[in-house]
Amino acid sequence: MTTKNRRTISSTPEGETYRFPDIPEPPERNPEDMTSFRHLAKTGILASLTAHFGNRDGLLVEGERFMAALPHRPASERRFPDLLIAFNANPELYDSNNGYLVSGQGKPPDFVLEIASPSTRRNDNGEKRSFYANLGVLEYWRFDEEDTTNSVKLLGERLVNGEYIALEITQLEEGLLESYSPVLGLSLRWERGELRWYDHEAGQYIFTLAEELERRRVAEVRAEQEREQRRAAEGRAEQERQQREAAEARLQELESQIRQLRGEG
Repeated sequence: MTTKNRRTISSTPEGETYRFPDIPEPPERNPEDMTSFRHLAKTGILASLTAHFGNRDGLLVEGERFMAALPHRPASERRFPDLLIAFNANPELYDSNNGYLVSGQGKPPDFVLEIASPSTRRNDNGEKRSFYANLGVLEYWRFDEEDTTNSVKLLGERLVNGEYIALEITQLEEGLLESYSPVLGLSLRWERGELRWYDHEAGQYIFTLAEELERRRVAEVRAEQEREQRRAAEGRAEQERQQREAAEARLQELESQIRQLRGEG
């Protein structure tokens, strides 16, 4: 499908005061539609990605807020991506706008990810793709935990010369797919229905919140064990010193007794 080139939209003074409405909570959510929560919010991965990129100035790692090209647009011209990442953006303006206003930011996001659910799967692969391309989003990604013939388990596309071109996907093993995001410098993985983020340069996954807490717990246990080993070693050293001093004192006492017996005392 041919799309518009990635574009830069000049900032507008109006964008400094405009505020998107809050996204209304549905009256009752079907557990099958809570895929975004399971793979993003619940894992704490947004905070982990923010930490990975070093909390640099102008970094946005956000989601579940409206995004539009211009203010005061109808609902049909707004979307709320599950995850967007933008470099050289204005986080303060994002907060004051209550979302990502391209005309205010002066650029589209660099990366958008949608987590498929039964109610969004068709739009993620169709209408949303056109919307993000027209907006100029450099990379558009989809993830679907379902492993069916109708699901797009993992797909990243990059806007090149006005067209979205699919990025290469590699099957590393059964149940493990990987595709590299040039804009993030990270690989996204479909790992038996779980979304994982892998840093090839570091040779490790980006930790989820649970993994980070477990890593810290293990580190604390290991540090306490090392402290116990040091204390035990210090205790042994102190005991050996005392034994050595006692032996030296006993030797001096025996030498003194021998001298007395010889009449040398």
